[in-house]
Amino acid sequence: MAVRDRPTTARRDPAEAQDRSGTARDAVLPDGCMDLLWSEGRLLVAGPDTRPHTPEAAPGGWAGIRFYPGTAPAYLGVPASELRDRRVELTDLWPAAEVRRLTARIDAAADPVEALEEVALLRAAEAGPPDPLLRDVVAALGAGRPVAETADRLGLGARQLHRRSLAAFGYGPKTLARVLRLQRALALARDGVPFTETALRAGFADQAHLARDVRELAGATLGELVGHR
Repeated sequence: MAVRDRPTTARRDPAEAQDRSGTARDAVLPDGCMDLLWSEGRLLVAGPDTRPHTPEAAPGGWAGIRFYPGTAPAYLGVPASELRDRRVELTDLWPAAEVRRLTARIDAAADPVEALEEVALLRAAEAGPPDPLLRDVVAALGAGRPVAETADRLGLGARQLHRRSLAAFGYGPKTLARVLRLQRALALARDGVPFTETALRAGFADQAHLARDVRELAGATLGELVGHR
């Protein structure tokens, strides 16, 4: 769900993995996004990942909304770099009384995801729109443009881009570029594109380069992630 310059949210239930066999495909992989997660009586924030994360079990399962890369810090009021590779209670970021009120509202909702989306949109309206330049950064790096070229096109110095990327995405633009390239490769491979062609189309030097990056960022082989042997 996109609301102009407001955070983009999407339905996701990361706890579906509780009933699976614990394979590589169950893990939440780096994608540049941050999530607001709910389980009965509990609200958490999932920071930007640089490695795979296996969701913890919850008796009632989880519901969540996902923010477009770079939009969550304005909503949460905290730099993304402080939440990198972390899952934190929302009470660590916001006043406990406010979190209790929001949690009770979501607990009572017929559809927790819809309630989470409503909470996010209300908070986003108060926080104001995120920096539009951040979407340009994501679009450029997501299309495979080099970091230096992206900085030049946006009129930023390398240090400026790095500093703003840390605050917005949780890591520098080179890491963001690797994460987005990983996601391009996964999308291609899941569509049945041969791995050699996937590597070239996603922007890797070759299939060996693809294999190294997938192992480093996802902790598995591409075949394990897409169900190929």
